[in-house]
Amino acid sequence: MAPERDTGRERAPAGATASARTRPRLDQPRPPRRRILPEWDPEAFGRLSERIARFIGTGRFLVGMTVVIITWVLWNIVAPPGVRFDEYPFIFLTLALSLQASYAAPLILLAQNRQDDRDRVNLEQDRKQNERSIADTEYLTREIAALRIGLGEVATRDWIRSELQDVLKDLEERVDGHGGHTGQRVFPAERSPGRDVHDR
Repeated sequence: MAPERDTGRERAPAGATASARTRPRLDQPRPPRRRILPEWDPEAFGRLSERIARFIGTGRFLVGMTVVIITWVLWNIVAPPGVRFDEYPFIFLTLALSLQASYAAPLILLAQNRQDDRDRVNLEQDRKQNERSIADTEYLTREIAALRIGLGEVATRDWIRSELQDVLKDLEERVDGHGGHTGQRVFPAERSPGRDVHDR
């Protein structure tokens, strides 16, 4: 007998234990994994960063920060030595301002990125709206051109009137040319009722 070849794969155990050790079924969702870090809503965080960035960019914030810094410096210079909490060179004030700047810069950048995304969406919507407006304008232009072409082939009232006047002149010229009377009327309906139609 020839020895069995080792294919490098382990044999799956048979029976009830085999189904428990196989991969999870594809028609069932996986159980949620536990997350170590807390979850947060990125939209809520973005809205909060925009509010903070808008507040930082106001004059009220600048005036308030200026008042706080002046009060801080004056308190630590003028106050008695026992109640001073940040002696000159104001290391704690420098730390607080650098901490504020290190948080303010990313918040402002995040707010700008969100504004850029909104501007990009608005530009895309404006572009699509412009394309629809151009398509509607071209369609209306084609329709107006078709109506003009159609109206060029329709007999107008003035054209019919001029044609009837030309026909009337031709009839009058024919009657005058055949020796008819100048006052003779052209149409039978306009003849006097006492004369016969066949009477010339």
